[in-house]
Formats: sequence, structure tokens, C-alpha cells
Amino acid sequence: MIKIQNLQFSYPDNISVFSGFNWNVKNGESWSVLGLSGSGKTTLLYMLSGLLKAKKGSLLIAGSQINRSRPETGFIMQDHGLLPWETVEKNIRLGFRIRKYYGPDGKHSPTSSKFDKQQETETVEYWLERLTINDLRDKYPSQISGGQKQRTAIARTMVLQPDLLLMDEPFTSLDLKTRDSLQNLILDLDKESTRTRITVTHNLEEAVFLGKRIIVIQRAGQDALIFENPGAGSSDFKNSRDYTRMCGQLRKVLESLK
Repeated sequence: MIKIQNLQFSYPDNISVFSGFNWNVKNGESWSVLGLSGSGKTTLLYMLSGLLKAKKGSLLIAGSQINRSRPETGFIMQDHGLLPWETVEKNIRLGFRIRKYYGPDGKHSPTSSKFDKQQETETVEYWLERLTINDLRDKYPSQISGGQKQRTAIARTMVLQPDLLLMDEPFTSLDLKTRDSLQNLILDLDKESTRTRITVTHNLEEAVFLGKRIIVIQRAGQDALIFENPGAGSSDFKNSRDYTRMCGQLRKVLESLK
């Protein structure tokens, strides 16, 4: 699904973020991305999404070099990214509206896209119900809670059926109960498809709960560390010894990087 070789990236201040970075992700895998602040976690997501371009190296998704955003990639951001002047329902329909505007050009919309109004409506209705926000359809973002905003953002992404889902600190600002509920929702969605998911988080426990594989990004020029976490993916994993052991192991790793 994703193949990164000798990736190099730096911002205009010439501080190197990635230097010789390599990473392979298979189709359908769920990854968590950890690292110290400034290690490049969010930068990596922006490069995967096509919003940032590497200085050197190769970044392939589904066999194609990424030089711009691809329509099959979904991106859920920490600040939700909802349009404040649109209702919940219209925010969810946003991707459909963009695809209709450009047509199936392979850049803004997959070449196989079909614009069936009834199918679009049925899809939107399904996700409104699936994410329990149907009663909020006519509300504006300023009128709903943080958890409801994130459910709206998830619905807006899922209606377009992405094969790659990128998530950047999606639950950081939420209360514990809401965060747990949405984490379990993401695991349920994983089970319903072969979608590849990559979640960036500062929360070590969240990373262990959501990622069957975990990558810890070190400083530029140092190889990333990979950890297998096969027990992730079930709601009761947090009660297991494997969960506690993995949290402890990663805590020691992160402390050693400071």
C-alpha cells in the first residue's frame, strides 16, 4: 500500500525532519505513529496526504508516486476541519460536491466515480445513523460538542470510501468517555473493511490500543523503530497483560529519546 524509500524533507529553516527515512505499510494494516514533539509525525501524514512534497526520495501509495493529494485518501484532522457556515449534513456532503464539480478526473475524484444522487443520499443517511448524529443534521459546528464535531468529520471522510485513512491526533481534545467511544468506533470500522489506517498520536495508551503495528520516529537520520502489537483491535485489549506490557515497553523507548 505504502512504500517509502530514502525520504528526505526539511522546512525552509533548513532544519531536517527526515533524512533517509524508509517505511513499508501493507494493505489493510492499522498503524500508530509515535515520537517526540518535532520528530515529524504530522509532517509524515501531510506528505502521505500529498499536502507536502518530499525534497528527495520515493513515496509510493498503491504503486503511484505521491506528488499531490489522491482522491482515495481520507484525512481526519485534530481540529475537525468543518466549514462553520455549513450544517452537519452539508459538511458530510462536501466531498461529493467537490467530486461533482471536477468530475472523475483521477485527481479530485477517482476515475471510476459515479454521481448517482440517490446513492449519495443513501450513503449520507447511512453515516448519519451509523455515527448517531442524525438528530444534528441541521445544526452548525458551533452548536455541537467536540465529540459530535469529530463524528461529523469521520462521516464526511467515510462517505467517500477511502482506501487509506490518515488520522492526526483525532481525539486529543475530547473527554475520556467520548474518546473511548470514538476509539472503539474506529476499531469497528476497521473490521468492516480492508482499509489501511495510520493514526498519529501523542497518547501512548491510545497508540497501543489502536495500532496493530507501531512506528516510533526518531531524529532525522536515525532509523524508525517498529513494534508488533497483534493484540490490538478489540475493545477489551486494554485489560490484557499484552497491553500493559507494550505500554511499558514504549514508555521506556520514548523516555530514552529525550
